[in-house]
Amino acid sequence: MSYAEHRRIIDTDSHLMELDTFLLDATREEHKGKVPTIFDQKDLPVTQEMFDHARALFEKRQNNPDTMAKFEASLLDNRKFGLTRLGAFDQQERSKVVDMFGFEMQWILPTFSFHQVAHLQDPDALEAGAMTLNKAMGDFCSKDQRLKATGYLPLRLGTERALTLLKQGFDDGCYSFMVDTNQPNDKAYSFTHPAYDPIWAEFEKRGIPVALHVAANGDYKPVSPSFTNNGKAEVAVGGDAPVGELGLFTIGSSAQIFLAAMVFDGIFERHPKLTVISMEHGATWLPSWLRQLDFTAGMLKRFRKFAELPSETAKKHIKVSPFSGEPVGWIIENSSPDMLVFASDYPHPEGGPDPIKRFEATMENCDEATMDKFYYGNMCDAMGLQA
Repeated sequence: MSYAEHRRIIDTDSHLMELDTFLLDATREEHKGKVPTIFDQKDLPVTQEMFDHARALFEKRQNNPDTMAKFEASLLDNRKFGLTRLGAFDQQERSKVVDMFGFEMQWILPTFSFHQVAHLQDPDALEAGAMTLNKAMGDFCSKDQRLKATGYLPLRLGTERALTLLKQGFDDGCYSFMVDTNQPNDKAYSFTHPAYDPIWAEFEKRGIPVALHVAANGDYKPVSPSFTNNGKAEVAVGGDAPVGELGLFTIGSSAQIFLAAMVFDGIFERHPKLTVISMEHGATWLPSWLRQLDFTAGMLKRFRKFAELPSETAKKHIKVSPFSGEPVGWIIENSSPDMLVFASDYPHPEGGPDPIKRFEATMENCDEATMDKFYYGNMCDAMGLQA
């Protein structure tokens, strides 16, 4: 019996924990020297010893059935460092993990390699890095159709370069792409400006949802650094979650602003078949955010008319993955049964030790139809799949 048991599940958000050679092995000849090493990125500091240890454990379990059995038995133990968990960096192991979970599909996102690329300031290096990352993600997922490679599309490169990068990423095997929620250049076009319509049109034409994910935020800082001067040590959750209570409290801020801009700036009016998925931004904010959309529109109704309530637009076009432990039943009851989607965040620790158990502990009043939507149906609709 798999972890999912009788449930049909699409896992909206999971990750690789890449080895130090992940991007190096995927770098095209013309991009050599332009892509930083995994040790150059400082957002998630790593050492060679960490990778050597992960490789040694991998070899040990591959060559010793008893060791492999121990790793399989601790599949859900999120106290273990992500690099050492099953399927963190090996294709065949990851397919085995999906078998054990019993998931029908799993979106796969980068971890370290995203930070190798996302903070590059030189446009040529950023383009080369993103192209390399997308190829590496596509290569990893190429042998198992259940694995959906999710690359990175730095929209700040501008429409023309980003569109070329997007199409190349699809050719290289990516299913979808994370986009930044914030334009870091205050003098440049917002990503919701009509100049970016060709990007959204390409996603819409292909029937592919856009991915928003924590840390892909154009260096947006929701909390002033002064708040860290508070006389106490900051607490880190781990993975790519922000540090400290205020960091976690505001984890969804950039996504909330960007999604509101997409509604108010008419992205979904111009692209009526476009879907956006918010990953790892939490979801407890969703009911009040929907109300705030309508309240804001009502305050400005003399100046702008909407074809429908902005909250109704959001319910049609936006999916949100909650953290396990959030009050999912309450969120659904106060928003929509069509918006929330399941995510394990494996092998990052934020997913919790038993996400299904923790989700369902807060879903006592949800009927089977609502449960099915959460685990499978809402993502099925977003991805244009046959149920």
